[in-house]
Amino acid sequence: MKKYKNSLFYFGVTGGFSALIYWIIGQGKLLQLKKVPIGVKASNDSFNDFVNSMLHNFQDPLAILLAQIVMIILTARIFGWFFKKIGQPTVIGEIIAGIVLGPSLVGMYFPEFSAALFPEASLGNLKFLSQIGLILFMFVIGMELDVKVLKNKASEAIVISHASIVIPFAMGIGLSYFVYNQFAPEGVEFLSFSLFMGIAMSITAFPVLARIVQERGIHKTRLGAIVITCAAADDITAWCLLAVVIAIVKAGDFVGSLYVISLAFIYVLAMLYVVKPFLKRIGDLYAEKENIGKPVMALFLLLLILSSYATEVIGIHALFGGFMMGAIMPDIAKFRMIFIEKVEDVSVILLLPLFFVFTGLHTQVGLINDPYLWKVTAAIIGVAVMGKFLGSALAAKFVGQNWHESLTIGALMNTRGLMELIVLNIGLELKVLTPEVFTMMVIMALVTTFMTGPALNVLDFIFKNKREEESVEVIDESKYRILISFGNNEKGKSLLRLANGLTKKQKKTSVITAMHLSQSDELHSFNLEEIERETFEPVFDESDQLGVKLLSIFKVTNDIEAEIADVANNGDYDLLLVGLGKSIFEGSLLGKVIGFTTRIINPDRLIDKFKGKEGLFENSPFDERTRQIVAKTKTPLGILIDNDFEQMDHVFVPILKSDDAVLMDYVQKMIYNNNSKIHLVDSNGFVKNNFVIQSTVVTLLQKYPNNISVISDKEMNASFIKQQDLMLISLESWKSVMDTAADWLVDIPSVLIIKS
Repeated sequence: MKKYKNSLFYFGVTGGFSALIYWIIGQGKLLQLKKVPIGVKASNDSFNDFVNSMLHNFQDPLAILLAQIVMIILTARIFGWFFKKIGQPTVIGEIIAGIVLGPSLVGMYFPEFSAALFPEASLGNLKFLSQIGLILFMFVIGMELDVKVLKNKASEAIVISHASIVIPFAMGIGLSYFVYNQFAPEGVEFLSFSLFMGIAMSITAFPVLARIVQERGIHKTRLGAIVITCAAADDITAWCLLAVVIAIVKAGDFVGSLYVISLAFIYVLAMLYVVKPFLKRIGDLYAEKENIGKPVMALFLLLLILSSYATEVIGIHALFGGFMMGAIMPDIAKFRMIFIEKVEDVSVILLLPLFFVFTGLHTQVGLINDPYLWKVTAAIIGVAVMGKFLGSALAAKFVGQNWHESLTIGALMNTRGLMELIVLNIGLELKVLTPEVFTMMVIMALVTTFMTGPALNVLDFIFKNKREEESVEVIDESKYRILISFGNNEKGKSLLRLANGLTKKQKKTSVITAMHLSQSDELHSFNLEEIERETFEPVFDESDQLGVKLLSIFKVTNDIEAEIADVANNGDYDLLLVGLGKSIFEGSLLGKVIGFTTRIINPDRLIDKFKGKEGLFENSPFDERTRQIVAKTKTPLGILIDNDFEQMDHVFVPILKSDDAVLMDYVQKMIYNNNSKIHLVDSNGFVKNNFVIQSTVVTLLQKYPNNISVISDKEMNASFIKQQDLMLISLESWKSVMDTAADWLVDIPSVLIIKS
């Protein structure tokens, strides 16, 4: 009876109360007859009611907002991916995605779709969400600034930075004199218009600049330190100047703005001398902790909102409050990183694209429909480039930099990116800029950001001499050089053990280099050295235990696969070793669905399909990153499928094709350096019939009779597989193994796949 007790209780309760509900509804219908007049009937057209309900749901403000977010994020990701592939910052693609979704393209050619997706009534919700995203983003930008750098290198950097502000600021004001009558909004004073033109010319995009410096590998050089310091000083000065400009614009004249500026000065003092010490105490308490509790997070976010609220009420815009709150955060790298990781993804991935589209909805390229207007746009771009690029370069030359470094600083400081859009939107919101001028300035922001990479490439081509700060490794061509590229510590240690097994007795004639690359938007300039130290420390500990002298390369990039291939191809390496990445969905139904859809929509896969390379990887377990490395690398490549790899004392080598002769070189290295026991599995008679393989085996049998043996595939059972440490196989044979789905794959040890 106990067995059915729960079932009886369940059916009794649900059945009894269901009957009660039915009885109450029946009684309610009797009440309805008294309230509804005779002759009035409820609609029986259920399908029409359903359709009308669905149409109403589609027009619900929340449904519209969610549809907007989905469309915006998808479009931003696609355009961001494309521009990343052509070597440009993803922010350019995201800005252009916003313009495409606005009236310049979608609104022009698909007006009904645009009106349905972005109705005028919904733009308020989009604006407020994007403003929240900007506040969080400016909070992150404030945390990324390393004020200590300003103290250490202030002498040169402040001169360059302030020159890069005052020169374009003056040129912007000069330009405004010529365009004020024709392009300034009605009722806007010249002072307000000219100040906004000046500040718009003076902005540098610190985040984009920092990423470019890191990706170019110059962040550790004196030049990199100077340009990062210049950008930091530029950011602080420009945002303080913007706050003053906003105060003057809102007050109408300089005297009236003094009240606002005074309040802003009091706010800054309160943040520096009241809030900052309080935050420092909290930071000291949590400095060594890996996580921060929700109450502490709530407190900091509350202070962020209060800071933004204060600056908005004062009249210098809420964004300045977010920036100021980030700048006074406790000066503890780990503490700041925790906040950045929690805040950045929400702001950058979810909310910032909303700002780009909101900007795009106000950017009407169609307004620039006259040759004269394009000439004015060209003049704005010319003034912006001359003021920022040449102003920074001449100042850098004056303080003692050579022409290459000076022009590089100028090119980097000319980057405007997202920061420029923020200033322009504030100007449009304050009605200081007309839609025409706003569109012209957005085009200027795109052009000056887009030109940074090509300008640096041209400068590097013109000045072919190496920078003084760069340490150039003298390549000894007689040495066997292995490059291991790892994503996490455990893979790095496994790859190092593998490389050591191939060179153990030839340390004097071999060089092992460990490389770690990180996605550019995952790193921040203020703690770059600490991240590098933490990344390599376990790998260096392993190298000490193995007695290996290890070189290291640490770079940030926005295209890891291309960078790995580029370093390997251009570095005269004899072998590149990488670890196979595995999907967290591997083996699940969701994983199969994701794998299927990525094969369909992944642009890289479509390109490979046209090139005829797709077939090689169709049934492989390679993740997308490894697949791209295989496709792009010209250097001999080893891919380690790491299954708790520790040693290579016992190795088996399936010989399935004549091309497997390339493996014999690695077999010799394993026997000579590691005294490995090698079992050649001769499945198709290639060991006896292939001259290269046969002659190598005969030589090895004569020299190392106890280290090599030839077995048949029938001997390769489960017990044999479990005794092995490693399987060595060529990429072509691995494809065949995956096609046959051999039973022994279940018990497979670590695998080293070789692509010659």
